[in-house]
Amino acid sequence: MRVQKVVTVVAVALFIIKIIAWYLTSSVAILTDALESTVNVIAGFITLYSLYIAAKPKDSNHPYGHGKAEFLSAALEGSLVIVAGLIIIYESLNNLIHPHQLQKLDRGILLVALTAGINFITGKYCISVGKRNNSLALIASGKHLQSDTWSTLGIIAGLLLIWLTKLQWLDAAIAAGFAFFIIFTGYNILRSSIAGIMDEADRELLEKMVKLLERNRRVNWIDLHNLRIIKFGNIIHIDCHLTVPWYLNVREAHAEIDALVALVQHEFGESVEFFVHADACLDFSCRICRKEDCPVRKFPFEEAVEWTIENISTNKRHKVGS
Repeated sequence: MRVQKVVTVVAVALFIIKIIAWYLTSSVAILTDALESTVNVIAGFITLYSLYIAAKPKDSNHPYGHGKAEFLSAALEGSLVIVAGLIIIYESLNNLIHPHQLQKLDRGILLVALTAGINFITGKYCISVGKRNNSLALIASGKHLQSDTWSTLGIIAGLLLIWLTKLQWLDAAIAAGFAFFIIFTGYNILRSSIAGIMDEADRELLEKMVKLLERNRRVNWIDLHNLRIIKFGNIIHIDCHLTVPWYLNVREAHAEIDALVALVQHEFGESVEFFVHADACLDFSCRICRKEDCPVRKFPFEEAVEWTIENISTNKRHKVGS
C-alpha cells in the first residue's frame, strides 16, 4: 500500500510537469507522454484500491482471500494503456493533416528528460517490491512506469532531431510510432492479468518449483504428481500428491510433508499456501524408489523418474518408463 501511494503521488507530479512541457512546446509527441501519464494517475488510484481490497483477510464468501482484485486492476490498467495509445494515434494523424508550429523545444526536452529519470527509478523500485511480495498489481505498475521511461527517451531523441533538423512533421510521426509501443505494452499487461483471472499455469513459476523439488529431493519422497499452482494476488496456492513409504505412521508422513512445505516457503516466501495429499507407495513404486534400506521392498530399484513440468503436473502415479 505504501509503495503504491508513492507511485500515485509521483504519477500526479510527472503528469503536471509533462502538461507544462506540452503547453510550452505545443508538441504532440510530448502530449503523447502526458496522455500516458494521465493513464498512470488513474491506474495508480485503481491499483491503490485493489491492493486495499487484496489485503483484506479471508472470509466465508472468499475462502481464498481477495487477491484476485489485483488481477482485475491490472486488466483495467492494461485496457487504459491501450485506449491511450489509440488516442495518441488519432492526435498524430490529426497533427499531420493540420500541422502547427513548435516552440521552446529546448525547455520541453529538459522537463521531459527529468520525468524519464524519475519514472525509471520509481518503476524499478515498484517491480522490486512487487516481485518480493508476489504482487502482480505492483509489478504491472512498475513495468508500466518503465515502459514510460523508454518511450519518453525515444520522444526526447525525436524532439532533439526535430530541434536540429527543423522538420516539424517528425513530431506527429514520432508520436504515432510510440503509440504502437504503448499499445503493445498495454496488451502484455492485459494478457498477464487475464491469465491470472483464468488461473492459467504460470510456466516460469512451475519450472522454478520443479527444479527446486528435484534438486532437494528426499529419499522418502518416492514420487510427486498432480502439482497445481494458482495465484491469488500475492498468495500462491499449491496442492500436490506426495508418495511416501506405506509403512510410515501419520506423524512420520506429516514430517515429510512439513519438510516439503518448509523447502518451498524458504524459496518463495511465507505467502505460499500448501495442501499436500500423502499417498502410500504401491508395489510398482519399488522400481523407481531410491530408498536403499527399505524393509518391505518387493522389487529391485530400476531407474529414477526425473521430475519435470510435464510429468509432475499429471494426475497419474509414475512408473518405470513413464
